[in-house]
Amino acid sequence: MTKISIVIPALNEETGIGPVLREIPIATLEQMGYETEILVVDNGSTDRTPHIAREQGATVILQPVRGYGNAYKAGFANASGEIIATGDADLTYPFAMLPLLIKKLEQEEVEFLNTDRLTNLDKSVMSTSHQWGNWLLTQLIKLLFGCPFKDTQSGMWVFKREIWPKLNVRAAGWPFSWELKIEVYRRGLKCAEVPIAYRARVGEVKLQTLRGGLDAIFNVFRKRLQVALDSNKSPEVSMRDLLLEPDPAQRTL
Repeated sequence: MTKISIVIPALNEETGIGPVLREIPIATLEQMGYETEILVVDNGSTDRTPHIAREQGATVILQPVRGYGNAYKAGFANASGEIIATGDADLTYPFAMLPLLIKKLEQEEVEFLNTDRLTNLDKSVMSTSHQWGNWLLTQLIKLLFGCPFKDTQSGMWVFKREIWPKLNVRAAGWPFSWELKIEVYRRGLKCAEVPIAYRARVGEVKLQTLRGGLDAIFNVFRKRLQVALDSNKSPEVSMRDLLLEPDPAQRTL
């Protein structure tokens, strides 16, 4: 039986973690022939998040080093399933869609499946500044890396665990999400993207729009420089080199 590891990072999400875990359609996945393990990566919570997660039957992984990326790296290191699915602990992502997402991954032999919050977004669930920030970063990443994803900041993905060791994802914090997608695309892996119904979060908003946006833009350019230095045989890197042309041999969405 194929196993699915559902990895959920959490930091002080006692309001959302219970409903999130109860939404996961374990019985439906079992009927489809999948075994399920749920890993909640506690990233230093000071509330009842890990206690509630254990009550709901999840395995709690402790990652005391703060950071969205650090939490996911700890979760992936402990995941034993052939397929990994992710999402946040704040009730924003529709875990009820997992059977459909996994079916698409398997039937279409996709290696990485992203979800798109923005195409059908209910604008009342995301601030205008976050909407513009998501659009700007997606366009910037498309320009610099050629990535075809419509939502580079989405935090819900389904992918084959075997691809993770092939990726050079260094981000410890929020940039982990878009860096993962850049790496998947750069490696020529077969990708797909599915629109979802994104929901308003419960609990405290942790991402600071202005600071987070500026940090993201800085890190996008730093990633582009890193890619250029890694792939360029010459020690001199021109501005033209920094504009990556997508490889036509790569499989896109």
